Amino acid sequence: MTTVTPSTEVPGDLRMARRLWPFLLASTVSLIPFTVFGMYLVPIAQTAGGSVAEIGGLRGLGGLAALAVGVSLAPLMDRVARELVAAGGLALLGISAALGAVGNVFALAAFCLLIGASTSILAPSIGAAAADRFRSPAAAGRAATLVSATTSAMAMLAAPVLAVPGLIWGWRGNLLAASVVSLALSAAFFWRGRGRKPPRSKNERVSYLATYRDLALVPGALPLLAVAMLRTAAFMGYLAYLAAFYDDKFDLAPGWFALVWSLSGASFFLGNLFAGRYLATDRAWISPEKLLLSGITVALVAVAAFYFSPTLPLTLLLTALMGASHATVAACVTTLLVRRSGDLRGSALSVNAAGMSLGTFLGAAIGGLGLGLGGYPGTALTFAAITLIAMLCALRVRSAE
Repeated sequence: MTTVTPSTEVPGDLRMARRLWPFLLASTVSLIPFTVFGMYLVPIAQTAGGSVAEIGGLRGLGGLAALAVGVSLAPLMDRVARELVAAGGLALLGISAALGAVGNVFALAAFCLLIGASTSILAPSIGAAAADRFRSPAAAGRAATLVSATTSAMAMLAAPVLAVPGLIWGWRGNLLAASVVSLALSAAFFWRGRGRKPPRSKNERVSYLATYRDLALVPGALPLLAVAMLRTAAFMGYLAYLAAFYDDKFDLAPGWFALVWSLSGASFFLGNLFAGRYLATDRAWISPEKLLLSGITVALVAVAAFYFSPTLPLTLLLTALMGASHATVAACVTTLLVRRSGDLRGSALSVNAAGMSLGTFLGAAIGGLGLGLGGYPGTALTFAAITLIAMLCALRVRSAE
């Protein structure tokens, strides 16, 4: 059984990764089923007998499920051993991937619902479990951001990694392989979690309202959760129309746009990785609260300038800046929630994940409204307004410092 690190020293990333590899592996696997769905949407739609728009729209069910399950189960996240919660999320992930391989409309709808539900369970449980492995707040925060950095890296690398086996066994084979790996990991996490004590004692109050009241008392928790949701809405909404913008303004073919997507993904990954590492050092000359506000400010300037950029090189630079600044904000939110929430970090991360799921779909919808009413200037105004509200919430986080 893994023991808690008694030292307040923050280990290096490689040392942390060796200790946290089961959680990093689980975070990697969690993205595979939805990545397969996106990569092979055209053949999946053909198999299901629906249009690409109809089948692709089923992804919205995942967001609704993630929101409902994340909020509903948040108070229970700290009442059960983290590994057992993760085992349940991985089991649900494996079942959903197997259902997706069936390929008809009803199975795909169930697939999307269960994927959203499973990720809303899995992401906060493994993030909190990784943080629990270290006693010092700095090391705990770094462990959680290392998990999120691994997730963002997989979001960038999953498509090319899955392309090769997909040539051999197709999209169904990829989903079935993801199902087998998820179920095997579920069994391993269940075995690992047997006998572990939950973070909060069974003698403490277990009501939903008591847990949410405790969360509300965590310094800066409410504005932090608001920043996370609004930041996600602005960034994911921006990503939803990124390909269309590059095509309309620069006539960029899909093949070339893949490089733009890689640039955005790499910027987000590196921003998340280095910001999380920096916040874990004792020699940091800027606090997480100040870095959070700085990141939001840069994101606001970048999104306001992006849609009016006159040249392709400047637009690419702003694309990279958007990814890095939003990743920095995400790392700051995770770090502060983990440090300030203590034994409630599982509940806090669960509510945070649910809020980000809501932000993902709100961002695309509000961005589409802005695009329809005012073209890309309307989209710029919409995302800038959302980011500005997030910046005001970040000021509230500083006041709770």
